[in-house]
Amino acid sequence: MKIKDILARGRPSVSFEVFPPRADAPFAPVKNTVERLALQKPSFMSVTYGASGNAQSNTVEIASVVQQCGVPALAHLTCLTATRDTIADEIKALRRAGIENVLCLRGDLPRDADAPSPGFFAHASDLVRALRPSGLCLGGACYPECHPECAHIEDDIAHLREKVDAGLDFVTTQMFFDNNIFYRYLSKLRDRGVTVPVIAGIMPVANGRQIARICRLSGTYLPSRFKAIVDRFGENPAAMLSAGVAYATEQIVDLFANGVNAVHVYTMNRPEVAEGIMANLRGILDQ
Repeated sequence: MKIKDILARGRPSVSFEVFPPRADAPFAPVKNTVERLALQKPSFMSVTYGASGNAQSNTVEIASVVQQCGVPALAHLTCLTATRDTIADEIKALRRAGIENVLCLRGDLPRDADAPSPGFFAHASDLVRALRPSGLCLGGACYPECHPECAHIEDDIAHLREKVDAGLDFVTTQMFFDNNIFYRYLSKLRDRGVTVPVIAGIMPVANGRQIARICRLSGTYLPSRFKAIVDRFGENPAAMLSAGVAYATEQIVDLFANGVNAVHVYTMNRPEVAEGIMANLRGILDQ
């Protein structure tokens, strides 16, 4: 099923993200994670492309498991170091697996490269244009607190508008921990003509040490009340799990209450986090 059709229903929905194993890691634990997450009946599940694209073959395999579990799969696809031929091969593999949804991403440069080689895709919008005739449902990423490589939010929104105009059906946000940041961002998008559905990305923090890395990579703002939770419970895994699930649940309930119907949970391959959130939301999702 295409994600744009799921979103068109206008009902509260929750989706999950998982990542494939590294090329040198066993496949079975991630497969088990997907099967366990599927029991929660998410609206769809996305599968990342792997660090620097080195696990891309596992992306298709994991997405296939998602589909076999009766859940629509969204496969991430990065393009910066790809050619038209390699992208075409990836799309063929996804189609063979029955996958109809692709998240179009630029991706990161390899550590030993400074710029894309001639003929490669320089921007995610190039990938969107290349895939638009395919009939696939296409999603993209957006950044409520501005892309780390972009100096101004207005410029970042202009880049997003270019991706949307190229043919995106929906966008999913980077994580945020203050819903007011998302609401202000959504208002700016609508004012600037970005009218596609915007899925809110939520990261339940179940590991106190995890948050430092998150902030270093994304520059995400941490509200004082969230910092207090991490300071108080961050060294106690069980307590931090409970607190992280509670905080994420509160964010999601507030989003639903304010008319934001689609939420994407970055599970970090921890099904117990997703299970806790869904248990808290079951009455809302079942209404």
